[in-house]
Amino acid sequence: MKTTGTLGLVAALLIGLIALTPSARAASGPEIDADVGATLSHFTYQVGGAEDLLRRAAGVLVFPSIVKAGMGFGGEYGEGALLIGGRTAGYYNTISASVGFQLGIQARSVIILFMTDSALRNFRRKDGWKIGVDGSVTVVTLGVGGSIDSNQIRRPVLAFILDQKGLMYNLTLEGSKISRIRR
Repeated sequence: MKTTGTLGLVAALLIGLIALTPSARAASGPEIDADVGATLSHFTYQVGGAEDLLRRAAGVLVFPSIVKAGMGFGGEYGEGALLIGGRTAGYYNTISASVGFQLGIQARSVIILFMTDSALRNFRRKDGWKIGVDGSVTVVTLGVGGSIDSNQIRRPVLAFILDQKGLMYNLTLEGSKISRIRR
């Protein structure tokens, strides 16, 4: 099996499908910052206890829109910002590829909270941080009453996946690679 050829095909397909979406061009730093702010506002409105959790986090990585596209082979791409102390500390992208039955395009937002200084340091130290390899991420689900399950918030790295309707369930971020970009 030619891994390089397969990855090239997936990359070409991903680029082609994403180019068809309205938000295909790279965003500027101020545009990403505005989208990050809107995503965090939506998050705190939708999820009880989110504001407190955001305040306690050592760092917050927000991808306002990760576009997933596929036709047999698929992939996803998004750009976002890392916030430390409420200020932008850098811009990042996330990319992943997948194989299997898939057809279409969808978008989602992802918020990753680094709950300890050590977890944040480990993330920032790595060039090309891969979820599930370089760090374990707990995807948080809501408990009774629509608030955050307190058993999950004790983990060093938490993730929330949202769509236009709110928090999404049964999704994984395994295999996503996050890299720093310049904006």
